[in-house]
Amino acid sequence: MWVQPWNDTSGVQPSVITHLRCPVCRGPFAAAERALRCPQGHSFDIARQGYVDLTAGRPAHTGDTAEMVAAREALLAAGHFAALTDAVREAVAREEPGPVVEVGAGTAHYLAAALGPGEVGLAIDTSKPALKRAARASERIGAVRADIWQGLPIADQSAAVVLDVFAPRSGAEFARVLRPGGALVVATPAAGHLAELVDALGLIRVDPAKQERLHKSLDPHFVPSNARNIRAPLTLSRADALALVAMGPSAWHTDPGAIKQALETMREPIAAHLDVDLTVWRTR
Repeated sequence: MWVQPWNDTSGVQPSVITHLRCPVCRGPFAAAERALRCPQGHSFDIARQGYVDLTAGRPAHTGDTAEMVAAREALLAAGHFAALTDAVREAVAREEPGPVVEVGAGTAHYLAAALGPGEVGLAIDTSKPALKRAARASERIGAVRADIWQGLPIADQSAAVVLDVFAPRSGAEFARVLRPGGALVVATPAAGHLAELVDALGLIRVDPAKQERLHKSLDPHFVPSNARNIRAPLTLSRADALALVAMGPSAWHTDPGAIKQALETMREPIAAHLDVDLTVWRTR
């Protein structure tokens, strides 16, 4: 369902615009006719679908394809990752109210679930197909195309929470945009995540050094304050299992036809497990 924009001129809620910064000069934005414009005259059009592109250049990666986004939206809407969604919501709810920024937000499923009453969110991604859906996820979410490796177009110390679910991480940028006392909430796949499908279909395995890489990226700027593991059974149809493959990193490295053929040999329902580590971090 299309969400009516908050502002008939810009299509972006003023309380979202105030947290954005020009990617060229770092100046604040004001709403213009279907655009955002900074005092230096840099102007960025707002797409008809409701998101604004603040990459100011070609991003290093264009993000998920339309097919990957559609698969993710269908699987999440069916509630298969509800245990993770609930855990993310609970972690954010324990923090002080304020703007929530999700990096690598995709369809903004987790961000929309995590927003408290009256809170606004910023969904950051490089995928245009994902942002089209993120812009419709909630009328309190602003969808922004930006590449974390080029720097987030967000004001210093403006976010109460930064959310990162299976997404790239930049400790320096996360620390910069978080308010004092704010929290970084990170979800990463644990060793057993979807292991049944990984074994049966030859999918990409979770990197054994994932926790080591997580700490290497965040330790210079953050200290961990809380951690929990979310493990839940999944009961999948063949279509669900195909969507799981299609929405993740294995989609770039597998043959969809071969995966579909392999799934045809598996009896329904197909059993698998969600296995995710959820960590909360504080700035040093």
